[in-house]
Amino acid sequence: MALTPDIQAKISSWLTDSYDPDTHAEIRNLQAQNQEDFLSDAFYRNLEFGTGGLRGIMGAGSNRMNRYTLGMAAQGLSNYLVQSFPGQEIKVAVAHDSRNNSRLFAELVAGIFSANGITVYLFEALRPTPELSFAIRHLGCQSGCVVTASHNPKEYNGFKVYWNDGAQVVAPHDKNIIREVEAIQSVADVRFEADNSRIHLIGQELDAAYLAQVKALSINPAAIERQHDLKIVFTPLHGTGITMVPPALAQLGFTNVHIVEAQATPDGNFPTVQSPNPEEKVAMQMALDQAKTLDADLVLATDPDSDRVGIAVKNNHGEWVLVNGNQTAALLTHYLLSARSQAGKTTDQDFIVYTIVTSDVLGDIARQQGVKAYQTLTGFKYIAGIIRDLEGQQNYIGGGEESYGYMIGDFVRDKDAISACALLAEMAAVAKDHGRTLYQEMVQMYCTYGFYKEHLISLTKKGQRGAEEIQEMMAELRANPPRIIAGLPVTELRDYKTGRIRDLRTNLETETGLESSNVLQFILEDGSKISARPSGTEPKIKFYFSVRQPLKSAVDFDLADKLAGEKIQRIIDDMQLK
Repeated sequence: MALTPDIQAKISSWLTDSYDPDTHAEIRNLQAQNQEDFLSDAFYRNLEFGTGGLRGIMGAGSNRMNRYTLGMAAQGLSNYLVQSFPGQEIKVAVAHDSRNNSRLFAELVAGIFSANGITVYLFEALRPTPELSFAIRHLGCQSGCVVTASHNPKEYNGFKVYWNDGAQVVAPHDKNIIREVEAIQSVADVRFEADNSRIHLIGQELDAAYLAQVKALSINPAAIERQHDLKIVFTPLHGTGITMVPPALAQLGFTNVHIVEAQATPDGNFPTVQSPNPEEKVAMQMALDQAKTLDADLVLATDPDSDRVGIAVKNNHGEWVLVNGNQTAALLTHYLLSARSQAGKTTDQDFIVYTIVTSDVLGDIARQQGVKAYQTLTGFKYIAGIIRDLEGQQNYIGGGEESYGYMIGDFVRDKDAISACALLAEMAAVAKDHGRTLYQEMVQMYCTYGFYKEHLISLTKKGQRGAEEIQEMMAELRANPPRIIAGLPVTELRDYKTGRIRDLRTNLETETGLESSNVLQFILEDGSKISARPSGTEPKIKFYFSVRQPLKSAVDFDLADKLAGEKIQRIIDDMQLK
């Protein structure tokens, strides 16, 4: 790909004295190697500061994550904070994960905040993202940020921004911050010179306060006491989970936790996995192998910033299987509501929240338990928004999304793998106390509430052309929506971008009641649901499939699972998704 004049001009600007010699050397090395495609992708646009912050490949360039793109983002956020809280002492909490450059980037943004007269609480070392969310309210901060790229490959890093309620920023602050970031036209506008007197290191006191809240979530301490030697294998996948998951489990009373030592040390190169994503079996293979050797009861795995958790259990045939995000969310919802009911802790104002691409069994569980259920767009900032809107009126119990994120209780306002690990271990202990496995609990849950099976396909489309292809796919689906899929009529079209739901049988339209989001859903005659959604953080378009299958008895589960899987495959084949 030949470099356009605009890209060439931008590259030249990055070779001036405003940028450091290392940046110059990286760019000149790419030029010497005639890496025009790489240079084009690095400079064809500015790395977008979206509603949640920045995320991108690390390296030199306006479309890369580096001290300059990050510095401009931090300066824009600083400007907005100063505007938003005039005459106040402004406080910001800063955390980071185990990725390469994460500590460097965290210290960089802390320095920029301090240079703008802002008090900074910087974690002394890596910590989970949910603890950052907790710290914001605990310390009375107006904002917070964490340097992380979640479960992305090692080449990535990012910068997530939070507001004073501990949730990721939402309207109007998200758009206002974006406007201020875009107003920074030059690195000369960034105040890089830190005022160290305004930067305060935090650590153990926050850890203790956060862990106390996690412990308070426990519903069945007596069962844990009886099953304290439940055999748990845990891997932090070289991330922050090592700092909080073992003490959280120990605090609840678990005494037989085995850590995957080869993955225990934080390391931004993630040397034992291709991608540190607990959604993928290959990332959990070491933990699974250790679990087989130990004949364990439960496998837990957290991603680098510990906001997502993956689990594995033995099925009815003694084989280790991964429990997917929808199944885990359903298990947690079922346990929280039923255990609270048995313990006499329920109220008429209890509610749960789940997203529009998460299994509808969560809503079925809530309704049968007499608990309100709300659906929202993908992203925990929306779940946190419902909590904020209902605070003092209703009682949030838990919520989740299919992508392995769960939030139990409201002391954290983002997905939290630490508290999820604690409650999943408690669930396994309670099941074992009744002579059952967690897998058997799941099967029985589906017999009680209805069996749903879900599947996800992610199509990766990298670079400038990839982003265009994703938009073209969504435009085609809107312009020519399918009327029949796998032999079944499409009865309902939900377009969350326009906010309209159209019944294709009657042509009547209603509103989604949610803010605009680039998501399409097709509902089939038998209740099957297909969702199309471009990722907001990765160069991907995701297709979600959910089907229902009759299930009357646990002995029929394998057959029902097989038939549901075949139904999903027919849908995928018919839609020609590759």
